Amino acid sequence: MEFIYGINPLKEALKREKADIQNLFIAKGRDGEIIRELITLALAKGIPVFYRTREELDRLLGNTIHQGVAAVCCKFRYATVDEIVAHRPKAAKGDLVVLLDGITDPQNLGAIIRTGHCFGVNGLNIPENRSASLTASVLKASAGAMLHTPVATVINLARTIDFLKQQGFWIYGADASGNADHRIFEQVSRVALVMGSEGKGIRPLVRKKCDYLVSIPMKGEINSLNVSVAAGIIIKTIVSKWDEK
Repeated sequence: MEFIYGINPLKEALKREKADIQNLFIAKGRDGEIIRELITLALAKGIPVFYRTREELDRLLGNTIHQGVAAVCCKFRYATVDEIVAHRPKAAKGDLVVLLDGITDPQNLGAIIRTGHCFGVNGLNIPENRSASLTASVLKASAGAMLHTPVATVINLARTIDFLKQQGFWIYGADASGNADHRIFEQVSRVALVMGSEGKGIRPLVRKKCDYLVSIPMKGEINSLNVSVAAGIIIKTIVSKWDEK
């Protein structure tokens, strides 16, 4: 079992046709329109609502910012790589898959999922080891987007890249030494974007599998970005190039 906490993640979970939620907990004294909306959504699906003190929720959830709401749900489901390839959003003009090579910070993983969902990526691939996994904290960091964006966990990222190449994807790795001319995205409609870890970047074996390395033009004294910010910039750039066609 897993816990979901936070207003936005719970709202997105309760709006789904299959909510997979067993109980909803509300902090005593917590009120307002959004709380009433959560309760209405839960009761409409036959989900019991319980009231607990904030101290009880703190003990239940540990050191989290739960906003006075939480729920018990089934374990988060991982997608398959095939499902991600087939999951092109309706409004998207190309297939964009994101591969994360060793993103260990749940906040970064959640932020990348949120950005990817907003800009229409097919989904994300993360390795089984040396990576943050799908948890309640990632769900909250994604503002609920994790429930709408498929994420696959793979044993070997390099082999996943080989598979994506067979499906017609071009592999672009984010690297400070890469090409800053983003017109290279204009002539392709299937892109797999590889983002490296927060500290070491893309591992050498995965780097060798990339068809191109891309960078973000910098104008400041500091020449590095948080990985979730960098991923957002590149994802938006790719989608913008497709929209210009």
